[in-house]
Amino acid sequence: MNQRIETLREVMHEKNLTGFIINNPNNIRYITDLKAEGTLLITDKENIFITDARYIEEVKNTLTLEDEISLLDIKDVTENDYLSFFQNCQSVGFEENYISYAEYKKMIVRYRIKDAVETEGLIEKLRIIKKQDEIDKIEKACNITDNCFLHITDYIKPGMTEKDIAIEIEKTILESGAEGLAFETVVASGENSSKPHAVPSDRVIQSGDPIVLDFGARYQGYCADMTRTVFVGSVSDEARKLYEFVLAVQTRAFNKMKNGADCRQIAKDVQTELNARNYEMIHALGHGVGIEVHEKPYLSINSNSYLKENMTLTNEPGIYIPGVIGIRIEDTVLINVMSARNLTKSNKNLLII
Repeated sequence: MNQRIETLREVMHEKNLTGFIINNPNNIRYITDLKAEGTLLITDKENIFITDARYIEEVKNTLTLEDEISLLDIKDVTENDYLSFFQNCQSVGFEENYISYAEYKKMIVRYRIKDAVETEGLIEKLRIIKKQDEIDKIEKACNITDNCFLHITDYIKPGMTEKDIAIEIEKTILESGAEGLAFETVVASGENSSKPHAVPSDRVIQSGDPIVLDFGARYQGYCADMTRTVFVGSVSDEARKLYEFVLAVQTRAFNKMKNGADCRQIAKDVQTELNARNYEMIHALGHGVGIEVHEKPYLSINSNSYLKENMTLTNEPGIYIPGVIGIRIEDTVLINVMSARNLTKSNKNLLII
């Protein structure tokens, strides 16, 4: 028996849903572990995955008897099949945040749905609290990321480019048993470091540069996210003081992260610290990490969430002085009852390479 499908059915029952159409591949993977494009149909009595010939073999190799999922090739699905999927369902949920209005209209006609109900991120809400197997995968992704950081800080030399470093990060992660990158790597040196989401460029690394390294591995579907800021050859007194301040802010935020803590208040406290020194918090303090590298909950001044045990999320304060320097320090964090635990463990003391 697929426990996640059963949990989903229980929630569907609470919401008076007798059917569910799942199109979001991240939610399909969460529910079934399938890495394939397609549509998952859930009713009170059966589970059906409709895909095409590109994925049939892989899906067959992934599904087990316990999953209780029927597999259909879309080319074999008839009009009668579409009519029968939800013929006994009074209300069918759909992912309104994922499909377009045009797709919604097609869905209503194709499945002859009597009452289509917006599910308001129902599966995404289930994903917020991680099961132990999910935590294990995230921790493994973080371990691969930590090991890559050790390698890359030994690899970086003046004269190479940001792109050279990004390529080496990707190569190292892939060779370490990861499924791939959790997101596009950020390597931002010198004045580029002030851009939070800088794209690796042909800029040549020079002595005295700060380098913001933001990267993460994806392991069996689950992500890591870590940022470290390092310095090449030397660091100015001003940059050292700025770095030590960001690290202190991150540490104080981490010490407040535990079961029941108010996400908004933690973010407000960081904003207050930055504002007191005439800096702005230009992005959220953190975000959930799981199958997606950015998911709920958010550590933000606009958040209405509270931390709960077994949430995994980031803690990433940053200061950015346009055209001059940026410093960000980020960890992936696991929430426990009385405290939190950093799953990324790379050195955060100021590092000159």
